[in-house]
Amino acid sequence: MSDNGCGFPAPGLQSFLFKPIVEVGGFEFNKVMLLALITTLLVITFFTLAFGKAKVVPGKLQMIGEAGYDFVRRGIVYETIGKKEGEKFVPFMVSLFFFIWIMNIWSVIPLAQFPVSSVIAYPMVLAAIVYVVWVSLTFKKHGFVGFFKNVTGYDKSLGPVLPLVMVIEFFSNLLVRPFTHAVRLFANMFAGHLMLVMFTVASWYLLNSWMVPAAGVSFVMAVAMVGFELFVQAVQAYVFVLLACTYVQGALAEHH
Repeated sequence: MSDNGCGFPAPGLQSFLFKPIVEVGGFEFNKVMLLALITTLLVITFFTLAFGKAKVVPGKLQMIGEAGYDFVRRGIVYETIGKKEGEKFVPFMVSLFFFIWIMNIWSVIPLAQFPVSSVIAYPMVLAAIVYVVWVSLTFKKHGFVGFFKNVTGYDKSLGPVLPLVMVIEFFSNLLVRPFTHAVRLFANMFAGHLMLVMFTVASWYLLNSWMVPAAGVSFVMAVAMVGFELFVQAVQAYVFVLLACTYVQGALAEHH
């Protein structure tokens, strides 16, 4: 029997907690860390094999790599930052996209069955990296005064409301922006994983009761959730990189 007295083992925060695989000197290495490490190795290995010995007539692996690289380059970076300024940021954005996408897709992979991005620490670190890139680019492009105008939305034409706008923009850009950038990815992956676990567990639970028809409905919902999650996983990687490009574009834009 579960704590709620109905016997149904409702998924909760325990679905996001894992016992350490290895513990050395107080440092715990768990399943989530392992998946993040494997993700890193997969991204590096794939692009090394795809482009390490690039050919004029590409093989299958190179074709797949070029298709993925070109999708991020033309579909996100060029469209947001522009070709001239954006080219230098393509490798960074491609790495971000595929790293996030694979972290997300572990949710529907047998044995793994957990999206790394549903642990807030990982989106926060990625958002922090983008934040540092944005701040450093703004300083480099505009100097201290230009940076101040950039993050405060300074515009003399606003008149009396300018001080209020500057305060709002300052806190929005320097504090809220990196937070929402991370939470958007985290919340979608967290909620999606919880729903997927709920319908999967409910299917097994109902199958062992007199509500077998309900188990069938729950199973169909679980399958539908897998398909929906595959879509959301790709969309969230796209949105995260799109926002990162938007921030870079804002850092490079001229402000008067």
